[in-house]
Amino acid sequence: MLMRKLLLIGILLSACSTPAAPTETTDVPPPPQLTNTPAATLTPNVLIVLETPIATSTLQVHIIESGDTVSEIAETYKVPLNDLLAANPDVNPNSLTIGQTLFIPDPSAPPAIASTLTPVPAPVTQAACHPTADSGVWCFALIHNNSAAAFENVSANITLFDENNTILASQTAFTPLDVIAQNTSLPVYAYFPNMPANVNPQIQILSAMPGGSSYLPAALENTSAEIDWNGKNAQVRGQVFLPAESNAATQVWVAAVAYDIHGTVVGVRRWEGGALTPGSSLPFDFSVSSVGGEIEAVEFAVQAK
Repeated sequence: MLMRKLLLIGILLSACSTPAAPTETTDVPPPPQLTNTPAATLTPNVLIVLETPIATSTLQVHIIESGDTVSEIAETYKVPLNDLLAANPDVNPNSLTIGQTLFIPDPSAPPAIASTLTPVPAPVTQAACHPTADSGVWCFALIHNNSAAAFENVSANITLFDENNTILASQTAFTPLDVIAQNTSLPVYAYFPNMPANVNPQIQILSAMPGGSSYLPAALENTSAEIDWNGKNAQVRGQVFLPAESNAATQVWVAAVAYDIHGTVVGVRRWEGGALTPGSSLPFDFSVSSVGGEIEAVEFAVQAK
């Protein structure tokens, strides 16, 4: 049996707020998934968009309420999901906040190019899809930040083609954290129901903005990953530390990305913790599962704000 190894990456991030006693909550984005190390054997069909379209006509406003999702909001206002996301580039659809404001574009208006939303050229180092038992596929595209600044608000469009190069489906995908730190990678991912096992993904970067200055310098300590005998699950543990000179954090997220022996992303999961005061630590303990091959390595990233 091949030796399992643990890859560790600490991502410094997050905005500040008032301190409170650390609390712990667990968040599970999509079902078992993992992600990390670039696989040199995979060559994704990648398109890089230099500018992000956004509607410029009169925008309606929607205030987020309990239970709202971006897809339901798009359906309610009869606007394409991609247009809604383009009109709200700072919104992470995986973590909507009650009371948050969304701008609703006019569906009858032609899109215009917003020069201020030009994404940085974020390299896509791999793309892979894994069939599931319920006739769907989980697709991952690994985004690498090789720039001198952190990437914020990273999103990409994943389009699936069959063997005849016919389009089967398309979705906007997001990273588990809001930021990708310098010299690190995080995947975007999406689940496609009712798909054949053999699909070819095409990745189109929609947004990737330089930034990261509003995030706190959180670090990971004492991390470990215990991989099950069958290689399909890993129990991950560790602590998030916030330096004494930092501001307090109201929210802490940890992402665990799983890779197989070829360095292909096979799963990802995000854990959400509570507040963290400067000079203190917050423990985390959760599991991540593979939707592909056996887990060989797990990589971590952290965000605090």
